[in-house]
Amino acid sequence: MKSKKMIIATMVFGMAVTGSAGVYAGTNLQKISAYLNHSIRFTVNGAAYTPVDNNGKTLVPITYNDTTYLPVRALANALKVPVTFNPSTNQVILGSAAGTTTPGNGSEITVAAVQYSAAQKEAIHKAFAAFQGFEAAYAPLQMISGDAFQKAAEGSDGVRFLFNHMNVDISPRDYSYEYDGTTVKLSGGAEGKWYTPSDIPMLTFKLDDRYVTLSSPDKALSKAQLEKVAAGVAKLSN
Repeated sequence: MKSKKMIIATMVFGMAVTGSAGVYAGTNLQKISAYLNHSIRFTVNGAAYTPVDNNGKTLVPITYNDTTYLPVRALANALKVPVTFNPSTNQVILGSAAGTTTPGNGSEITVAAVQYSAAQKEAIHKAFAAFQGFEAAYAPLQMISGDAFQKAAEGSDGVRFLFNHMNVDISPRDYSYEYDGTTVKLSGGAEGKWYTPSDIPMLTFKLDDRYVTLSSPDKALSKAQLEKVAAGVAKLSN
C-alpha cells in the first residue's frame, strides 16, 4: 500500500486564502473527485491542534490519489510562517517574498489584541501596586497571533507577563546595561537593545519611568515578531 504523503497544498484556496472558485473558473481549474479526510489529527509542537478558518470553522484535509492536502493558511499560522496570496499571479507565498520564512521588517507579522479579563486586570494592578513609586500598571496590549496570555506575576523587582511563547518583564531597573548588544529602532521611535545573557535573545527598551524586556523562552518567536509586540506595551486602563 502506498504511504500517504502530507504536503501543504497551494491549490486548496477555499481553505487557504481569500477567494472563491468562481473567480478562477474557466482558467486553470480541473474538476476532480476527492475525499474530506476526517480521520487525520494534528499535533503542533506536542499539543493537539485543529485547523480552522478565519471564522473559527473547522477545516478538514482533502485526500486525493494517496496525497493529503492541508489548509495552507491554517497550517502556516500554526507553524508561524507568514502566508500571502498574490491574485495577479495566482501565487501563494509562504514566508517573505524574498524567500525567507522569518519576516525581516515586521510588515508581514500578524498581531492580535490581548483581551485581559476584569480579574486579570485586577491582578495586574495589584502586582504593580506592590512597588512604591512604581504603582502605575503597564502591560503588553498585543501579542503575535496564535499566542495566548497565561498570567502576570509579581517578582522581586518587577512584574512578569507570561504567554505561551513570550515573556514580558516590566521593571524599574535596566539589566541590559552590563551586556554588549545591538541597538534597534522600534516602531514609535523608541530605541531598544538586543543582547544575549544566556542562549535566549532579549530585547530591552525604556518606556516612561520603567524598562520593558521581551524574550521568547521556547524560541518560537523571531526578533522581528518581538519588536512588533514591543510597540504595543502601554499603560493599562482600569
